[in-house]
Amino acid sequence: MNDLDDIIKVLGPIPLGPVIGGKPADGDGVIEVTNPATEDVIAEVVNGTVADAVAAVDVAQEAMGRWTATSPRFRSDVLRRAFDLMTERAEALARLIVLENGKSLPDARAEVAYAAEFFRWYSEEAVRLSGVVEHAPAGTNKIVVLRQPIGVSLLITPWNFPAAMATRKIGPALAAGCSVILKPASETPLTALAIVAILAEAGVPDGVVNIVPSTRSNDVSSTLLDHDLVRKVSFTGSTEVGRVLLGHASRTVVSASMELGGNAPFLVLPDADLDEAVAGALVAKLRNGGSACTAANRFIVHSAVAEEFTRRFAAAVEPLEVGPGLVESTKVGPLVNAKTRDKVAELVQSALDAGAVPVAGGSAPDRVGYYYTPTVLGGVPQDAHILSQEIFGPVAPVVAYDDLDEAVALANRTEFGLVSYVYTRDLRTGMRVAERLDSGMVGLNRPVVSDPAAPFGGTKQSGLGREGGHEGMLEFTESKYVAVDW
Repeated sequence: MNDLDDIIKVLGPIPLGPVIGGKPADGDGVIEVTNPATEDVIAEVVNGTVADAVAAVDVAQEAMGRWTATSPRFRSDVLRRAFDLMTERAEALARLIVLENGKSLPDARAEVAYAAEFFRWYSEEAVRLSGVVEHAPAGTNKIVVLRQPIGVSLLITPWNFPAAMATRKIGPALAAGCSVILKPASETPLTALAIVAILAEAGVPDGVVNIVPSTRSNDVSSTLLDHDLVRKVSFTGSTEVGRVLLGHASRTVVSASMELGGNAPFLVLPDADLDEAVAGALVAKLRNGGSACTAANRFIVHSAVAEEFTRRFAAAVEPLEVGPGLVESTKVGPLVNAKTRDKVAELVQSALDAGAVPVAGGSAPDRVGYYYTPTVLGGVPQDAHILSQEIFGPVAPVVAYDDLDEAVALANRTEFGLVSYVYTRDLRTGMRVAERLDSGMVGLNRPVVSDPAAPFGGTKQSGLGREGGHEGMLEFTESKYVAVDW
């Protein structure tokens, strides 16, 4: 099951273009989907138009009335069936992700399991969308607060987690009673199209989930954000694009949830267990080949252990097999395209020019595919350009510090604040450091923070709002207060 035809035999038919109200749309032209490991085109997807997107709004608005009127238990059961179907077809979905995204098969399998869990979690949350009844302090009336679906929601997802970023948005939206228009990344539309097909099979009515893959991203998003029926936008992607979308959303005061860029610090305190720290660094840095907003981006290590940590980290990185993601032994697959690979190479060169030393890797191999060798850079100056950029690749710059205040200051010296990692044997110190770090999430002696039951999101220019947990469903609701006396 290593080519698209074999995968589709297991998954069932995948629509290769926009789906609006359960029916294919004409679009205009095609999107060529490329396998990053071979640089070959593996599929052509109909390229959605602005007219398709506008048509999807009208369909979604009409369908939402019926969907909202269904019982929470009905919505719960539909989402649970979607979870079951994704779980049954997990291997085929993982291989589909690898084909269009490039990540290693173990990473893809982990993503599918994580993605499916959002359908299960929100199948359980759908029946818990409760309101509040209170007495007004003056004793004049009751305060009744209802939670109602916010409206037609535009969901824009990135290429790095094409399954999980779709389910993390679709799950809570459907649980809350909203209808959606999904705009997946042009690099990886196939996985999103497969998930939409699974939702239809699970019983989601036509028009509740619509999908418009398109390379006309700016025109589609700006037109929909100006549409008076679109009341929510949920976006995962770069801070640069997020700023543009927020500008569009402000014109019609559309509610916005933004999960944007990251520049995660990985702090190693002098008392840290270096075996655990190195093992954690491997996961925090190289999960998804480093192409994750949660990836450890700056390794801030106490000077007493910096040389030893760097040596051990490099020794752990060097044997990792780099190759096509569908090869079982591959640990690090290719990056998604040539532009991403070239950006990583430029950042490494800038660090070397600033005085950093390549302890492991440090180059792109001469082969077909968008590969970059896993790299550990030692002796990185504290003002190096690479420390201020989201690398989005398998590169780990290590910078030394001398005292804890300096480490925290270095960690917070960024416009981003998505996630931080801290390794120490002292829980009390770790918790105190976690409180001082300006980020929405902290992994304390843990390299992974993502969990469907937890609120995922950041501070500063890493975004607005939260995904996951009960908070993720509330993002797709409005609070309505009713003053009443009885």
